Amino acid sequence: MSYVSLTPTRGEVPRDTLVRWLNEYLNVGAFKDPSLNGLQIEGTGTVRRVAVAVDSSLKTIQHAADSGADLLITHHGLFWGDPLALSGPHRERARTALMADLNLYVSHIPLDAHPVVGNNAMIAQALTLQNTEPFGEWAGGKIGVAGELPFEQSLQDFADRVQKLTGEICLVHGGGRSPTVRRLGVLSGSGAGSIAEAAAMGLDTLLTGEPEHKHFHDAFEYGVNVIYAGHYETEVFGVRALAARLEDEFGLAWQFLHHPTGL
Repeated sequence: MSYVSLTPTRGEVPRDTLVRWLNEYLNVGAFKDPSLNGLQIEGTGTVRRVAVAVDSSLKTIQHAADSGADLLITHHGLFWGDPLALSGPHRERARTALMADLNLYVSHIPLDAHPVVGNNAMIAQALTLQNTEPFGEWAGGKIGVAGELPFEQSLQDFADRVQKLTGEICLVHGGGRSPTVRRLGVLSGSGAGSIAEAAAMGLDTLLTGEPEHKHFHDAFEYGVNVIYAGHYETEVFGVRALAARLEDEFGLAWQFLHHPTGL
């Protein structure tokens, strides 16, 4: 007598079950976001191996397919609100995933903001921030983290510490009224627009990803130190933490696909 078990084997999970879990865990419906969060490309119905990456580039998608992944989770996806024809490079990205029967799941703002596995939460944890509170306004909510270092550091020493954490050479704008760091705001990616908010909260330093010319003078006029540690390098933390959470929850094997942009 034979039977089919209705309970997935640990180490494999139905795609739809996993997508529902991800949507709920990441609270994808709670954020206004230009990204199409959730399952962007449907592939195989069973997931055994997961790959995670920051970007959904052709190189990343091909790497995931070549590695035997059933699901690729990225922070930056293929669809950003406006209709985009499946032609040129965009077609090749989608075609490569479809030919490999590869699922593509995307979490943008929800993965920045998540209090446990989010980019900002993980950076704050790595820097041992204390007395943390929400920071970094986005569409009426807060997606970053502010807090205090256990001890005051010079701006240069702190920048060196961030560089060791991310592996990226930091750009430092010493606009603060003090050359030291104690009260810090963390906002991964494109967070330069939050300099004024950092000043209003009494933070001496903002740690973010990439600079924008229109915000260059803000650091010096608002009196806030800003450390730019790279858009890419400040956003590797969330996808890796999420993958580790999936391993704990479902026993899924995973790997991080590192394709840095230098930006």
